[in-house]
Order: sequence, then structure tokens, then C-alpha cells
Amino acid sequence: MASVRVRFAPSPTGFFHIGSARTALFNWLYARHTGGTFVLRIEDTDKERNSEQFLNVIYDSLEWLGLNWDEGPKVGGEFGPYRQSERSHVYREYLEKLLASGRAYEKDGAIWFRLLGERYETYDDHRKKTVEKVRNAPAVIEDRIRGRVERTEDEDFVIFRSDGNPVFHFVNVVDDITMRITHVVRGEDHLSNTSKHVELFKAFGAPLPEFAHIPLILKQHGPGKMSKRDQGALIEEYQRRGYLPEALVNFLCLLGWNPKDDREKMPIEEVIARFDLPGVNQSNARFDDKKLAHMNMTYLLELPADRFVEKARVFFEQQNVFANGRPDDAYFREVVLLAQPKIKGIEELPAYTAWFFDDAFPIDEKVAAKLAAKGDPKARVREVADALATVDFADETATQAAIQTLADAHGRGFGDYQAPVRLALSGTNVGPSLTGILRVLGRERSLARMRRFASGG
Repeated sequence: MASVRVRFAPSPTGFFHIGSARTALFNWLYARHTGGTFVLRIEDTDKERNSEQFLNVIYDSLEWLGLNWDEGPKVGGEFGPYRQSERSHVYREYLEKLLASGRAYEKDGAIWFRLLGERYETYDDHRKKTVEKVRNAPAVIEDRIRGRVERTEDEDFVIFRSDGNPVFHFVNVVDDITMRITHVVRGEDHLSNTSKHVELFKAFGAPLPEFAHIPLILKQHGPGKMSKRDQGALIEEYQRRGYLPEALVNFLCLLGWNPKDDREKMPIEEVIARFDLPGVNQSNARFDDKKLAHMNMTYLLELPADRFVEKARVFFEQQNVFANGRPDDAYFREVVLLAQPKIKGIEELPAYTAWFFDDAFPIDEKVAAKLAAKGDPKARVREVADALATVDFADETATQAAIQTLADAHGRGFGDYQAPVRLALSGTNVGPSLTGILRVLGRERSLARMRRFASGG
């Protein structure tokens, strides 16, 4: 059996859609599973809509997701060039073959592909005119996911427009032939094109690739497939929000593929080992941003400290959080590692930790009012400040014990002191553990904040 060769063929006409990413991923997984070749081919024949900006978005998104290609732009290969805009000589050569064999002809300035079969005329109610039809045997496709599919083409179709540019069907097939693609793995919405492609393969005397049409990704709410306009549809959004690429890849794997054991979090090496086309579902997959966010949180919690700190640092710099001065590296590391178990995503970090980096934070008046209903929070904070006067804040166990001893002496619980002190230190009632906050802020800043709060400042 010939080595597997698959391709991902995006058009640089817009930002990179999550459906495109999933198609690229499934091709990449199949190539890696089979020891085959993953080809990146750029379908950039639409000169009016193509842009180098969008082309770079494709490259950057694939690289960010870790979907390295074996052949294509930037890396080269034996069957290039890999941009359709640079392959006009190839398309002209293959057009000449069809013209010479009588399978292509000119009409109304365009060039049409001629189907084989008996021809007859019939009135088309939709177009309100008489058209020529062809009695043609159905194209039988043994799809690796959909099963047996029969589609019939009954009209000749354009392969070169009147402006001299080839259409999608023609260049798609010619590129698959010349790049020796063995498996065409693409979205189910392309299934309707496949009979045209089969006719072209046959006309060129080329072997058919194996087809595998993967299910659509449905929008989160309501009917229809996810479009570029839907929330959460663009890969760039996840990059901007600091999502982990391995979490997004893991999530995309499960949009249409089932490992059969109800597991969700899986290392990519295991996915590669287990992924195969028969395991791809026929039913469409519904996007779920909450499930993706949970997957991302799971990966964040397990991220090694050094990598988490570096991702946090990059995100803070991208968001220009430290426009007035960057904090000490060691202090920044302690802050974000203290926050790591508490957040759901990197994007939450700046707001969640802002008061660590600025002593001039506001006090949440609603929280203060709630605490005041249970006793005087300023008095409680003053008591804690006095109780901690000789305690080493670096020793969280000792800090906890000192506050607990104070609570016991007044017949109260630890929480009766924890909430007011947290408010004094951060201005809010959410955040990392109190003893962790005291350790990271340190004695001087912690006591200064508590005394300022207790004095009403």
C-alpha cells in the first residue's frame, strides 16, 4: 500500500475558523497515526479576496496549535509549488489534456467539462428555461466515514471561467493528482462536490483517493453550522485570551471523534496512537464553549510552574498591564503561582491579581457592608494585625495557627477573621488563601494595608 498523503487546503480570505482548525487537525492526526505525510496547500486563486495578512494568520494558527506540515509553503517539498497562485502552468497543462481528449469545450467564453452519457433536453422549472441534461451513471463513493454514497452529475460544468481563471473543482482535483494525495479528509459540506471531482479524476485517468467527510461543527445555540461570525469561532480569539493550544487541540479532537472510553483529557501522543477515520462520528458535533473553558482550566492546573509563569508574563505584557513599571520577576512568579489553582483561564489573571501590584486598590463596598452586619471588620483586622506582630509570614502554618488562636480566645471561628483581613489586603472577598496572600505580600505591606484599613484610610 502506498504511503498515506493527506492535505489541508485553506483559502487566505478571512481569519482562521475553528472548523478549519478541526479539519487540519484530523488530517494531521491521520498522517501521524499512519506514518504518512501532511501537506499544506494554499488555495489562493481568488485574487480579490486573498490577503497576505490572512495567509500569515493560517501559518501562525497552525504553528500555534502544533500542527506542523511536512510539505508546503515555508518547508518546500517534491510536489510544489504549494500555492495555487503559482501553479497556473500545471492547470494549463491539465486543461490541454481535457481539450485534446474532447472532454472540455468552450462556450460563452468559459471552458466546460463534458460529461459522458446520453444527452437530452428538458425544461427546468427553477431556471425557467430548457436545459441540456446527461444520463450519467452515478458516482459511487465508499466514504471512510459516511459509508457508501451515490451522487450523479447530470449537467456539464464550468472548469475555467470567462476571465481565464480555473474554478475550485478543477484545481482541487489537479492538485490532488499531482501532489499524489491518497486520502481526502474534509468537511461534510464538500460531499456534494465529490461527484464532480470523481468525474474529473476519471477523465484524467487518475486513481481516486479515498474520501472521508467529517461531520460539521454546529453553532452552540440554535440550528446551523458554526460560522466565522459566531462567538468562539476564531482561533485568534483563543490565542488573544491566553488559552493553551494543547487544551484547544484536545477539545477539537473530541468534536466528531470518540475514543470509545468516555475519556476527555488525553495527551496528543495517545490521540495519535488511537485516532483512525472509522472512529469519526457521522453525526454533527455541537460546539460548547463551557466545555472548552473547563478543558483549558484542567490543563492550566497541571501546567509546570515555569511554563505557567512564562505564559502569564507574556499575557500581562500583551495586555500592557504593567505600563507603569514591571514588578520584580521573583515577586511576579510568586503571585501568579499562588493564583494558578484558583483561576479558570490566563485571561482572568490581571483582574484576579491586580491588588498584588498596586497598593491603591478600591474597597468593595457591598462586601464591606455585609461584613459590618456581622461585627466591626476594622476591629477584627486590628486584632489580627496585633496577633501577627511577631509571626513569620513566610511560615503559613504559623500564620494560620496565630489567627486560629485569636479566634479561639474570642469564641469565634477562623472565617470571622479571614473575611475582614482579606478585604483589608485586597479590597474584595475572593482570591487565593489568606495565609498565601500574607506570605507573598510580606510583613511590611500586609501590616501596612491592615492598619490603613483599621484606621479607616
